[in-house]
Amino acid sequence: MIDAPVLVLNQGFEPHDVCRTRRAIVLVFCGKAELVEDSRGMVHSISASFAIPSVIRLTQRVRRPEHERRLTRVEVFTRDRFTCQYCGRVTRDLTLDHVMPRSQGGEHSWENVVSACKLCNRKKGGRTPDEAGMKLMSVPRRPYNYGYHVPYHYFCSHSDWQKYLPQQVLVSSGLRPDEPGPAAAL
Repeated sequence: MIDAPVLVLNQGFEPHDVCRTRRAIVLVFCGKAELVEDSRGMVHSISASFAIPSVIRLTQRVRRPEHERRLTRVEVFTRDRFTCQYCGRVTRDLTLDHVMPRSQGGEHSWENVVSACKLCNRKKGGRTPDEAGMKLMSVPRRPYNYGYHVPYHYFCSHSDWQKYLPQQVLVSSGLRPDEPGPAAAL
């Protein structure tokens, strides 16, 4: 439990980062953060007991430079909502496809990479969609930058975090919050 992820909120309740439980307990103990949600039990030392946090909030605002989204497999699949951009099938068994093949001078960029199921990727091969007689469902674009980044797999595995994420982030990632949290008003 000491290595479990904890959502770190900035002073205004907007997501700031993800840290490990050990670091979160130290931040709360030193007064640099306050406990917002604890749903995991207690950790005991010789002289004290501490609630294991799930969400903490920093007591002072921390400014961060704007986060640049990296072009990774998971980020592309998240942008495309785990949907093949050629046939529309929703699946977790996806591959990356270069719309303009690299062998024909295509770049490895947000605007040229899409999610494709293995069957469609094989069918397209090293050709453009027009040459293969296939049509893209949507034009690939660089995803909108929200100024912070909490990896997608944390959204799914920590439902108690969703109420602290702005509504537009949850909708764009395909998630539906149960109830709006403080960050939904941003």
